[in-house]
Order: sequence, then C-alpha cells, then structure tokens
Amino acid sequence: MDEASNRQPTRKQRRELARRRRREEEAAARRAATRRRRAWVAGCTAVAVLAGAATALAVAGAGQGHRGNSAGTVAALPLAAAGSLGALKPPAPPGALGPERVPVPRAPVLAGTAAAAGGAPVDGIECSIHEQTLFHIHAHLTIDVDGGARQVPYGIGIPGARAEGTPAGPFVTSGECFYWLHTHAADGIIHIESPVERQYTLGNFFDVWGEPLSSRRVGPSRGAVTALYNGRVYEGDPRSVPLTAHAQIQLDVGRPPVAPASIEFPEGL
Repeated sequence: MDEASNRQPTRKQRRELARRRRREEEAAARRAATRRRRAWVAGCTAVAVLAGAATALAVAGAGQGHRGNSAGTVAALPLAAAGSLGALKPPAPPGALGPERVPVPRAPVLAGTAAAAGGAPVDGIECSIHEQTLFHIHAHLTIDVDGGARQVPYGIGIPGARAEGTPAGPFVTSGECFYWLHTHAADGIIHIESPVERQYTLGNFFDVWGEPLSSRRVGPSRGAVTALYNGRVYEGDPRSVPLTAHAQIQLDVGRPPVAPASIEFPEGL
C-alpha cells in the first residue's frame, strides 16, 4: 500500500467535507419539506373540488364554528358583546374554497409583501430553513375596510416565497426561510409553527408582514379600528390580540362595523 493511500485528510479537508455533508442534508430536508407541502396541497385541492363552495364559510356571531386544539387558552381578555357596536353590516359572501379548504375572499389584497421581513429576527421570531412543528396551531384573520372585505396575501413570513398554482388557487410551498408566523394561501389562515411554545400576538404577525397595526390603522388603511376575537369585541390594543388555536380574529377599519364572520377549520388545520 503506497503512502498516498495511507494519508489522512487534513483538518481543512475534514471541515470542507463536514460542510458539504451539512449542505447535502439541508438540501435533502428542503426537498422532503417541499414534497410534504405538495402532497398537502394535492389532498386539500381534491377535497375542495369534491366538497365545493357548499362547505365554505359559515357566517355566525359569538364565535360559532370555533374549535380549539392544542394550546392558547387566554383568560381575562377585555371582551364585550358584538351587539355593543350597534347596527352591524352582514359579512361579505364567502369566496371559493382555496387550497387549504378555507374560503378566499373575493376582494382586493389589503397590502402586498414588499415591506415584509427579509430573514432577520422580528420580535424574537426567527426565520428558519425548515418549518417548525413543536408548537403548531392556526388562527384565522378577516379584514374589512369601510365595510368591504380585504385579502390577507399568501407568502407573509416566507421571504422569496414560491407559490404553486393549484385548481383552488396559489399555495406557497417553498421560500428562502419560514418565519414562525406565516401564510401559505390568501385565505386568512395564519400558521403558527414555532420551536418554542409562547404567546404570539396579532402585532407580531403584522411586524413580520412589515405593516402597521394600531387603534387607528391597519396596513395602509386608516380609521377607527374595531378588533373582534371569537365573535366578541376586543377592547384592548389590537396589537395584543392573542393568536390562539383556532382563533377567529377580525379587524374592521372605519364604518360601518361588520358582523363577526366565522369559518369551520378543516381537518388538518
């Protein structure tokens, strides 16, 4: 056996080999995550096509359709009955079921994602290469401006978001990284996928979105803001509305206020 065959790799070569292995493992994990998301989209689309719009949004008051799952029960919230707002405009009719089997509003987008965070931590929320599942819940956000519905866009919290076209609409399957708060579709579903269990708020989500939220402003829209949480008026700062499991959250900007809307969370969300 010659000297070359007995020669051990240098420290630099070992480091380069380790880096190469890590890159290969990360690439394999990204491919696996993409396959899982594509399988989810395919399954959701098939169910949506079979179910049709008849299984869509159920308009209700006082939190009808709400189901909790794993975590996020919040006590002593500053809540009041929706009737305290006076006359309420009925919610807009639901749109067609999107790729997550949740109706997508037939409405303009409130704001795009150009101002969204680009990968740096926001409010202690990181942008991870892989989606996190230790703490995994979902909430739904509805936005109305002067009585008219607005869409929450897909791709919030996913820099470089790449959406795949499906029969039910676009669905984001990949990106440069995933913030622990993000959206895959334009249906208002906020995905909370975190490596730590903590209380996230609507303000955190808007910070990741890069849009302002206050008692007088929602994104580019200005006016008195009414926040609703599970069909009741949230009397505190809209930024502090908690993102709990299956929370039904609504923001109304201006007048008239809109009656609480509610969705039925499909299996898997």
